[in-house]
Amino acid sequence: MAAKQEGSGEMLAFYGKLLAAQKEIYDRLGGLRNWLPSGDLQTDLEAIRFLMPAMLATVRSNGPAPLAEQATALSDSSATEIDNMLLSYWSDPDDKQFFAKTFLQPYARWAIDTKARPIGREIGVAENRCPFCGGKPQLSFVMSTDQEGSGRFLLCSACLSEWNFRRLLCASCGEQDPSKLAYYSSPDFEHVRIEGCDTCKCYFKGIDLTRLGIAVPLVDEVAAVALDIWAQERGYQKIELNMVGL
Repeated sequence: MAAKQEGSGEMLAFYGKLLAAQKEIYDRLGGLRNWLPSGDLQTDLEAIRFLMPAMLATVRSNGPAPLAEQATALSDSSATEIDNMLLSYWSDPDDKQFFAKTFLQPYARWAIDTKARPIGREIGVAENRCPFCGGKPQLSFVMSTDQEGSGRFLLCSACLSEWNFRRLLCASCGEQDPSKLAYYSSPDFEHVRIEGCDTCKCYFKGIDLTRLGIAVPLVDEVAAVALDIWAQERGYQKIELNMVGL
């Protein structure tokens, strides 16, 4: 995909490296002997912080100059400074905290997969928040279901879990009036569209797997950067920035 996308090829190539680094973190967490995550990050940091240098090395070698410089600076930081950065993001997530988000996604995913509900995240429970960890939605996707033909789901930006969500409903403010819900798509990405709300002026992307079954929502969401530009030029703000800051 990176080779075919003129406007986003370099970004996709970097994102591919990030996803590979995250998979390695996830796999290495799964390979730790006699250890399972508690869901309490402060308790688990001692067991997982040794995986941070490899992720920083990936960003230094493949990321854009500003991120590479930050990765170098973090490599020289103390364990306490790294821990404080991760704990700050865990309790009060901010989508501009690139390194914490990138590192903790596979940890949160492993916690969910091993039935350890993340704790220490003081985030309210709501229909538009992840029922497992309270994270904001990164995107929505539509796929075929046995019961209803097709259903709409949200993908968590923190632990990458998914949950069912009503079709005609803003994932930010809960607006239900169809006349206030805005959509935009492009012939270049027929299976991806902007899903915006004129009440709260927020948006994210929706990926329709019934149109393109081989699509990977996290990847196709990044590839369709042209749609972000369209939305932002019209005053919409993204619910959650993705890993490449869009």
